[in-house]
Amino acid sequence: MPPLLLSILMLNKETLIQLVKDYISKNESIFLVDLIITRSNQIEILIDSFTGISIKNCMSLSRHIESSLDREVCDFSLQIASAGLSEPFKVFKQYKKSIGKDVNVFLKNGQELIGKIIDAKEGLGIMLETSTNKKQGKKKIQIIEQQSLSFDQINKTKVVISF
Repeated sequence: MPPLLLSILMLNKETLIQLVKDYISKNESIFLVDLIITRSNQIEILIDSFTGISIKNCMSLSRHIESSLDREVCDFSLQIASAGLSEPFKVFKQYKKSIGKDVNVFLKNGQELIGKIIDAKEGLGIMLETSTNKKQGKKKIQIIEQQSLSFDQINKTKVVISF
């Protein structure tokens, strides 16, 4: 693929997204999480996968993008990384990938829920299974509930990291 002609002052985000999509089309388990271009032409791309991201995946995508851009037309720096565990979810596929995992869900009303994602439906929301302990006399009883949460209710979601 010949180098793409880009604006001399600024990289085109849509062009970069298309380059990532072209790469992803050859490796369908990978998906784009975020793409940021700063004013100084630093490109930061976060990717994820249902099977995990390797350094080889990042290097391969970096080569694909670098071979398609012309540094003579527009100089840039490029950083490609796996979406971090401590970062909030940014795309639906991260919810799908996390089915069966414990997550921390922060709702727009200020409520915080910790539970396991049971299901995720694109454009609709998630089914979250939560458990609480209640005292009944001298005994503790664990109450398990399933809650349906729409994406409109969710402010952010993060994977619970446990050691």
